[in-house]
Amino acid sequence: MLSTTDAIVLSLQPHSDKAHVLHAYTRAGGRINYMVYGLGRKNTSGKYSPLSLLQLTTDERSVRTAQLSYVPVSLVSDPYKRAISLFLSEVLYHVLRHPMPDEPMFDFIASSIRALDESREPENFHLQFLLGFASKLGFAMEEDVPIPRTRSERQQELRRLCAYFEEHVETWEHPRSFEVLMEVFD
Repeated sequence: MLSTTDAIVLSLQPHSDKAHVLHAYTRAGGRINYMVYGLGRKNTSGKYSPLSLLQLTTDERSVRTAQLSYVPVSLVSDPYKRAISLFLSEVLYHVLRHPMPDEPMFDFIASSIRALDESREPENFHLQFLLGFASKLGFAMEEDVPIPRTRSERQQELRRLCAYFEEHVETWEHPRSFEVLMEVFD
């Protein structure tokens, strides 16, 4: 039986020469992993870039069709936004683990992707996102968070937020893209 849902790409990983595993956060079912066939080992298709917004038609566990519902152009072309999107998709990949629908969470993430894509000054976006994400997960920070103005303040705040997530999220893994993000806004 085929079904259609909106989805946010968290990750696309090779499985074999002809198949990939798509890790997606969907409006209809929360975190779901699908098989994607026919991309080839090196041709992964731009529509499966991290944080792409797709409309998927699927059967049990494989993608039949995938259409971009929003093209976040600057998340691929802008190196700063690209680094932020890779970091955020990695955080989402490790935190959102359960196949439970949560439309408000889906809407929060989708609107955040659009906001990042349209942002003219993205240097603090990942920090703002993590604060909002923590609130949506039910463990909002109670203390005021000043807006970082310098690279060192930004790095310090990112370390603090990651430590906060580590305290509150059982499945937290320190993002591999963390160090890249620390160096981006130099």
